[in-house]
Amino acid sequence: MKHLERVRWRARRGLLELDIIFERFITAHYAELTLEEKQLFEVILDMPDNPLLDQIMGRSEAASLAQKVLLEKISAASCRINMGEFEDGK
Repeated sequence: MKHLERVRWRARRGLLELDIIFERFITAHYAELTLEEKQLFEVILDMPDNPLLDQIMGRSEAASLAQKVLLEKISAASCRINMGEFEDGK
C-alpha cells in the first residue's frame, strides 16, 4: 500500500466530522508537510476521536506546542475549505 493511501486509511474515524476534516486536509495539504509534521500527524491519528476533535476545535489543549501548531493547520485548512464552499454557494 502506498504511503498516502495508508495515511488516508488510518485517518478514517468513528466521527464523521473527523473523517471530513482529515480527508480535506490530506487532499489539500498533506504533501506540503515536513517529515517531522508527517510523523506528528501519525501520532495524532493514534488519539481517541473525541479528545482529538476537541483539540482540533480548540476546546482543549494539545499535548505539545508542535502538536498544537499542526492541529491549528488542520483546523484552519478545514475552515478555509468550508468558507470557500460557502462563498461559492455550494
